[in-house]
Amino acid sequence: YMARLENGCLAMIPNILTELEESKVKEDLDLLENVTLNIAVTGKSGSGKSTFVNALLGLDGDEGAAETRVMETTMKAIRCSHPTMTNVKIWDLPGIGTPNFKAKNYLKEVKFETYDFFVIIVTERFKENNIMRASEMKKMFYFVRSKIDNDIRAEAWKKNYREEDLLSKIRHNCEENLKTVGSPKVFLISTFELGKYNFQQLQDHRGCVD
Repeated sequence: YMARLENGCLAMIPNILTELEESKVKEDLDLLENVTLNIAVTGKSGSGKSTFVNALLGLDGDEGAAETRVMETTMKAIRCSHPTMTNVKIWDLPGIGTPNFKAKNYLKEVKFETYDFFVIIVTERFKENNIMRASEMKKMFYFVRSKIDNDIRAEAWKKNYREEDLLSKIRHNCEENLKTVGSPKVFLISTFELGKYNFQQLQDHRGCVD
């Protein structure tokens, strides 16, 4: 299973490079071999950033795994090296809105300009500050709506509940609100149920369908 996760991450990296090349952020077609690619994972404290990083790299309790706790543990950007691609660095950034990283100065504090690509993790209904932060970055990014299993549990008791309708509604809401910042790829995931929802599509970047 871990081998499948690692292979998925391997598949995702070239797709991120393609995104960067198509946006003319990078011009060298041999980036993967010649240049370090810094991918930053960001989101509010408690959004599951560290769990996501570990799942992405197939690390859980292994040496090099990002620490995960109920309380925010990331006080500085933590670099997690890819198991086989030494020039790919996944950065677990501190949580947004913590005492040490206020939302107002967050991008400056984490030195966002040093990263090539972002994965923005969000756990709740889409809010205006999600757009503002993405707009301020002016960088390519994936938008990940995590803990989707919580949304399903909260709605499953309703009489006319259909899981596919709920997922479609959540994705549509994200996509509509992100149109002003370039319509990035949107993925719905649960790091505790990696075989469901869009985690595999995120790794393979095949695109998501309702």
